[in-house]
Amino acid sequence: MGFGVFIHRSDSIYDDSPAERYQFPPQYLARVERCVGDWIVYYEPRKVDDTRGYFAIARVEQVIPDPKSAGMYLALIEPGSYLDFANPVPFSGEDGVVERGLLNSEGRISGRAQSAVRPLLASDFDRIVGMGLHEDTPMLPRIGDAYPLPGLREEQVPFVFEQIRERISYVSSRAVRDRIFRRTVLRAYGERCAITGLRLINGGGRAEVDAAHIRPVEKNGPDIVSNGLALSGTAHWMFDRGLISLSDDLEVLVSRRVNDQESVRALINKNGYARAPHRPLERPHPHFLQWHREHSFKQ
Repeated sequence: MGFGVFIHRSDSIYDDSPAERYQFPPQYLARVERCVGDWIVYYEPRKVDDTRGYFAIARVEQVIPDPKSAGMYLALIEPGSYLDFANPVPFSGEDGVVERGLLNSEGRISGRAQSAVRPLLASDFDRIVGMGLHEDTPMLPRIGDAYPLPGLREEQVPFVFEQIRERISYVSSRAVRDRIFRRTVLRAYGERCAITGLRLINGGGRAEVDAAHIRPVEKNGPDIVSNGLALSGTAHWMFDRGLISLSDDLEVLVSRRVNDQESVRALINKNGYARAPHRPLERPHPHFLQWHREHSFKQ
């Protein structure tokens, strides 16, 4: 087992669904197999417009031949492990590249940076995740930024892995994941309810809007922005109980079981459609919307 970096573009030509599967050609098979049972970091290249850099983590459950595409493989993501970063991490900052394992003996970026799948040092994993999940409230102590020096590796490794065990335990907490999911979803929607268009801020500066999972966590719904909606309390209540839903083009659907159709429709955006995030990749994914219509919405 080992940590890894999977490159994923928002305009990828591959059959990727980051919270569920990662498609790749056979030349990367050995590298991906070494990540089975361990965690990977998703990275979007710098040449992509409005790149997210390092933007999420997930755990690889297994690798299988792609049943729909001969010669291709799928890395299947462990359900419930995917998590968008609260703060996407850039490739480099004031102190240089974040992924120190990409530096060659001369301190320059090596050709490994171009690989779609590559191994990730434990210290780099810890650094990237620490930056990506940093919140205003204290998290876990970060390990030193220094890349392990020759001759010190055996003394550093136990400390690094102890920190990583604590980090993974932290990100596996449901309370932590809910808090980070809320932050990423509300940011995508500008803290505005997708159904009503309301943006209400209380006296403490906190947005009075919830981050709702389209496919619930208890039904294997992932913590990815495209499985989320920013909803006010009333809209959230109706959505969870299947009284409203969304079509793939985000038209608001109202159940025939609603006893006051006129009042409900008065709450909805005047055009009858839910507001969508600016970035296409953050829009509600049809796969999750279909699940809600089929398993939650009361026709």
